[in-house]
Amino acid sequence: MKYYLAKSEPSVYSIDDLERDGTTVWDGVTNPQAVRAIRAMRPGDRVFIYHSGGVSAVVGIAKVKSEGRDDPKNPKSAVVDLEFDRKLEKPVTLAEIKQSGKFDDWALVRQGRLSTMEAPPEFVEWLKKR
Repeated sequence: MKYYLAKSEPSVYSIDDLERDGTTVWDGVTNPQAVRAIRAMRPGDRVFIYHSGGVSAVVGIAKVKSEGRDDPKNPKSAVVDLEFDRKLEKPVTLAEIKQSGKFDDWALVRQGRLSTMEAPPEFVEWLKKR
């Protein structure tokens, strides 16, 4: 099982929306690096849901329910089906992630505008210990 991170502005689609809906098609990603991450997702993988804008933070976890596939609305994009898993008891802010000093090479820290990416196993372990 792999872990990924997907960003969304809460005013566009929030963890509360995902919880209410139960499942969603994650779409709207066009950056080639982010599209590759979506195409690499497999059923059973987990996705950290990250709210960008305002206080940027990891706020919850979703399960991947389908393989990444072509976006029927945009040939340069890909989509994946996600299912709500849970909200984090306490969101993990980008500031906390940066202050840890452990993830300086992660795209989340290095490429602020990248919307979807693989999460390093070290982040998953660090998060479990918080």
